[in-house]
Amino acid sequence: MLWSQRSKDREGRQIRRTGPEMLRSEGDRLERVVVSSPGEAFLGITDLAAHNFGRQPDRRLAVDQHDLLKHTITAFGTVVVDLPELSGHPNSVFTRDTALSTPEGSVRLRLGLSTREGEDRWMADALAALGEPMIGAIEAPGTVEGGDIVLAGTVAFVGESIRTNRAGIDQLTGILIPMEYEVRVIPLPDSILHLDKVLLTIGPETLLFCPDFVDEGNLDGFETIAIPYDPTSTANVINLGDNELIVNRSNGGVIERLTGTKYVVHDLDLSEYAKGTGGPNCLIMPVDRG
Repeated sequence: MLWSQRSKDREGRQIRRTGPEMLRSEGDRLERVVVSSPGEAFLGITDLAAHNFGRQPDRRLAVDQHDLLKHTITAFGTVVVDLPELSGHPNSVFTRDTALSTPEGSVRLRLGLSTREGEDRWMADALAALGEPMIGAIEAPGTVEGGDIVLAGTVAFVGESIRTNRAGIDQLTGILIPMEYEVRVIPLPDSILHLDKVLLTIGPETLLFCPDFVDEGNLDGFETIAIPYDPTSTANVINLGDNELIVNRSNGGVIERLTGTKYVVHDLDLSEYAKGTGGPNCLIMPVDRG
């Protein structure tokens, strides 16, 4: 069963939406997201290595941190749909990787970590229940994870990583080009799990990026804000819209870089999700932006 928090405007009035708005650019205002609150699979994880976790999450902190994340997103005016976690899948809390929303509907992705098999179908069923049409799917041997895709206006940046392979990128390109996206592929070293670690949109025409891994020449046509990359500084943030961002409190490089700028930074403690190499952007599956 899907659970949804309806959003309200700044005066507290209920916002009504009459149909899907879809998503063209991650730089636009966030209207609707799917999250998955941590359940027993995440809170009681046993085989850390198989699921790419460095340490065991703290049960109480993980629940409290996710609740505050949902509250912050809802308070901004975004509809939050909370999907019960997939049994036996601790990584299903990282909803971002499972699908891609586009202007025409959703794309079912195929994840590159074997222990996440099945999460794509779980999310596809949820999106169908929300009335989102599925317009395509990544098939074997292709793999694409959502953290490797950044839609920015008419440009789709795609990371070629240990989780997203060339066969998957070719299939995704075939889906995106008819929607008039220019696909720009960013090769990543194995040390960078997903593109969103080093590149994300923080406005309609503005990109946050790490120049150690992303050549600024690949970002032609955009305003850019460069940040250093280290364990306490990544591009993995949530762009809410209207110059408001959610940033992990430990992400000191980004917080320091944006202090005193036009951006409002909501610094949330998401330490328990960093134990699974996840940041704020990993925890949301954006469905509508506009």
